[in-house]
Amino acid sequence: MAKVKAVKIFDTTLRDGEQTPGVSLTPEQKLQIAKQLDILGVDVIEAGTAIISEGEQRAIKAIANEGLKAEICSFARLLPGDIDAALKCDVDTINLVAPVSDAHIKKKLKMDRETLRAKTIEMAEYVKAHGLNVEISSEDASRADMAFLKSFFSDLSTVVDRLCFCDTVGVLYPERTKEIFQPLCTVNTPVSVHCHNDFGLATANTVAAVSVGAECVHVTVNGLGERAGNAALEEVVTALELLYDVKTRITKGKLYETSRVVRNLTKMPLAPNKPLMGDNAFTHESGMHVHGTLADTSLYEPMDPAIIGRTRRFAFGKHTGKASVKQVLKEMDIAADDEQMTKILVKVKELGDKGKLVTDSDFQAIVEDVLSIEREEKIKLIDLSVVSGKNVQPTASIRLKIDGEDIVEADVGIGPVDAAINALRKALAGRAMNDLRLEEYHVDAITGGTDALVNVVVKISRGDKTMTASGVSEDIVIASLYALINGANRLYR
Repeated sequence: MAKVKAVKIFDTTLRDGEQTPGVSLTPEQKLQIAKQLDILGVDVIEAGTAIISEGEQRAIKAIANEGLKAEICSFARLLPGDIDAALKCDVDTINLVAPVSDAHIKKKLKMDRETLRAKTIEMAEYVKAHGLNVEISSEDASRADMAFLKSFFSDLSTVVDRLCFCDTVGVLYPERTKEIFQPLCTVNTPVSVHCHNDFGLATANTVAAVSVGAECVHVTVNGLGERAGNAALEEVVTALELLYDVKTRITKGKLYETSRVVRNLTKMPLAPNKPLMGDNAFTHESGMHVHGTLADTSLYEPMDPAIIGRTRRFAFGKHTGKASVKQVLKEMDIAADDEQMTKILVKVKELGDKGKLVTDSDFQAIVEDVLSIEREEKIKLIDLSVVSGKNVQPTASIRLKIDGEDIVEADVGIGPVDAAINALRKALAGRAMNDLRLEEYHVDAITGGTDALVNVVVKISRGDKTMTASGVSEDIVIASLYALINGANRLYR
């Protein structure tokens, strides 16, 4: 890999990432993510598109005035109104989008190539006259006439600070990417690459562009973005640094933390098999893989998970081997002989053969059963009452027994489950239990019909410890509380 030894990271989670269907962030949430991106070491934060709303302008301005180390940018069209809105937000840079494919120029802008060229230069100079940096994002560049695109880049290189090639609909592939970027990167201005993931090639295309001279990469945390998303920050950074020896300013140990912050605020779950950030990325179930990993972690892991702020874990199911049982019992500081470990393994496999997810809580229960460990539950659900209706804010009243003490609390929520969980949180607060975090919540119907049994699976954390647990009931609210209380009891052991 060669021409480029270091690249800038231009994060567009707060602009292109927020265009993910179903994602809408408040100004406060955008500021929280921006702070995390700054801690991570991102070079440029595209905070949003100032023209779209007053709330967006408040968010961008708050980020720009927060004193972050990163360069703060607003997206804008080739319109004075867009630029003026961005100027009011105190940003450092304006990212001007200039459609460059003939289809976009003629059908969307209703102009010709030369008019587009002149308009882009005019608006870029307008921004520069106000003392800001300018990046030009050439929209739909992968379907543009390459001779025109090169002359477009050449003419603008004397005016702007960065020129970005946008694979807007994700139709590039690595070989073609290299062919295109090699001549484009001969201009004196740094060239950026902005890839979408429609064919699953966003990371590969981004890396390919860097290999022939691109000096800045546009990315989003968790690969958020329209349709299939953008190139994922965590994938691009880790691939460039570990596989190609290209440096960034990113603190890789903060990648997983950042992924979780964005996931929680956007409410966008990750597929378990998502590279690097998915739950299964460093999880081992197969007995053969666990045995090999315990012998030498490099046998079945491409890298030390701690590099990106993760830890390996061993899951339980029908593929589990004795090595997993032995290792987890060691972590739990529980002694068991070979016969007991075999019994534990048999019970785990029996659950797996029934198609059941074997949670951490299930495993603990199996261990306690086989080893005859008597343990009093710290938290017991005694009663629950929920009021909900069309014109009534959902309210839950909960009665618990915590260490033998009766506790009654009530709270409201956006729905009956949320109200019940909020009441549970209130009951646990102030009793050395207010540090529990609900990381994930998932519901499955076990049986069909209106009286279906519901299985709720949760992942909760306390400090650096994480526990998966489940609860089953005909009532989703009860099942949710069973799962949370089950997990909390196990964690506090």
